[in-house]
Amino acid sequence: MLSFLLGGSRKDSPGGLLPPLVSLTGSLNRMARPTAQLTPSDTRLPLAFPGERIGLMGGTFNPPHLGHLVCAQTALRRLQLDRLWWMVTPGNPLKENNHLPPLEERIAASRALTSDPRIVVTGLEAGIETAYTYETLCFLKRRLPGVRFVWVMGADNLAGFHRWQHWRQIANLVPIAVVDRPGSRHAALASPAARTFARSRLPESQATLIPTTRPPAWTFLTTRLSGESSTALRSNGAT
Repeated sequence: MLSFLLGGSRKDSPGGLLPPLVSLTGSLNRMARPTAQLTPSDTRLPLAFPGERIGLMGGTFNPPHLGHLVCAQTALRRLQLDRLWWMVTPGNPLKENNHLPPLEERIAASRALTSDPRIVVTGLEAGIETAYTYETLCFLKRRLPGVRFVWVMGADNLAGFHRWQHWRQIANLVPIAVVDRPGSRHAALASPAARTFARSRLPESQATLIPTTRPPAWTFLTTRLSGESSTALRSNGAT
């Protein structure tokens, strides 16, 4: 699965502006790394109950940054989610993973970014041994059929969504919320996936209906944007 990001300044409608962002990612990652150890609870399936609205935000998070946090907070608020599972993946099938930091370090760095109890950082894919988003979603739908899952991704991910394994099946498994990202809006909304599922798009004003809408269904959420990206942070030595 892929990570995603945001950037710029935009009013979140409805809901006003998000709090000002501070560039703390580099120091947070350096603080989290020394004592990181993978425990059984890190890869265990998080608790969920029938009827709950749970967002799924997956990626390698190499490193995690405030753009990811804005994405998570936006989804929680605009979709009225009970929780969001921040799923740190063992690797990315579409990218080179030879220099990827250990899973436990990326989990620890992700947890260092937020104190919101509704955001559950998990390495569950390592526990259930799935490599692709489609496999993970099939597992979750079988194991927790009463939970209302929503896949949360950044606009840049939607632009390349048609390259994901079984992307059409993913869109038919769970509803999707796409969060805006600087410079990605046009490419995302003109992408093969957006065109394929154009008739399934709900207006942003109806975003709260997404978790209870039968897929395929998706919406595009505008929000205050953060210019941080994992690629830039790696280049600057934040990891």
